[in-house]
Amino acid sequence: MRILSILLASLLSFTAHADELNMAFGESIPPFSFPDSHSGIEIEIISAALAVHGHSINPSYLPLARVPFGFKQGEFDAAMTDLGQDMQALGAYYGDPAVLYDNVFISLAERKLEIKAPEDLQGLSIVSFQGAYKRYPEWLMTGKLNGLYTENFRQENQVLLLERGHFDLALSDINIFKYHQIQVHQNLGTPLKTVKFHHFVRLDPNDYRPVFWKKNIRDDFNDGLKKIKKTGEYQAIYDRYLIAPMTALETINNTTLETKVVD
Repeated sequence: MRILSILLASLLSFTAHADELNMAFGESIPPFSFPDSHSGIEIEIISAALAVHGHSINPSYLPLARVPFGFKQGEFDAAMTDLGQDMQALGAYYGDPAVLYDNVFISLAERKLEIKAPEDLQGLSIVSFQGAYKRYPEWLMTGKLNGLYTENFRQENQVLLLERGHFDLALSDINIFKYHQIQVHQNLGTPLKTVKFHHFVRLDPNDYRPVFWKKNIRDDFNDGLKKIKKTGEYQAIYDRYLIAPMTALETINNTTLETKVVD
């Protein structure tokens, strides 16, 4: 009877400390978030990590540029990213990286472009995801000043805009771009042109970290993230969304999908 009482007390204590977080995410960012089904790599990993300590999320989906703004205004308990803004100075707490975004410039291979330094972008038109300019101003300033830089919140458009020559370069995460290549290929039913990926900055996992207003929630998240990596749940979520696209993309362009996960 005493053991049962202890277990019941532990359960009640666990439940009492469990929070439902109102959390801000960017609008549809396949394969990382699918608002209609509250699914995707990033949403499921964050949910699983928080669930280890009994927490859950109530996700809201905003234009990417509004995510940090809404968080700073206190509209949300947590946000998927700060988009390059320093939230720690406001008293917020950064979690460990949940997913890794590997942003690159993308060109049609037939253009034979080489992007090694910001000056290589001179005269080239660029379509990018929202908020990229704030993160990479030294690379994008010239294009913005010359009217050659555009941010498009619908990243699936980047594939067709590049394919049809409306822009010289796209700036996107590798896996997001490749995921949309698959969708465009399936919709058109014709092969796509081969593209070239240009890595232009050192990949830093800390560029994209979830941010929380409560330290204890951040600590629970970090602990849960470690645990789901150890159990294999973390990798299983990645595999569910990227193994199948890998096979499809290899068929389309004879390229290999780079499944980027955080160690």
